[in-house]
Amino acid sequence: MAVISMFYGLIISMYFFDTRHHHRPHIHVKYQEKEAVFAIPSGELLEGALPRNKLKLVEAWIEIHQEDLMANWMLAVQGDRVFTIDPLK
Repeated sequence: MAVISMFYGLIISMYFFDTRHHHRPHIHVKYQEKEAVFAIPSGELLEGALPRNKLKLVEAWIEIHQEDLMANWMLAVQGDRVFTIDPLK
């Protein structure tokens, strides 16, 4: 697992070689005791739940960083090192 960004209490991660469970590009998001999985580049919630205000922040961040997220996904599924992505400010 690699943390690629953190903002407003949200921790955004990608797992290396993570193609079996969701079968499409995605990120994992943790906030306090909650976890969710979002498809990239669409931002669709695949699994889990977050408070509504945090959900909106993650969706906006995904929209802004679609290309970077897809580049990171290609690296992660090959087991290569991913890069950090700017947080929302």
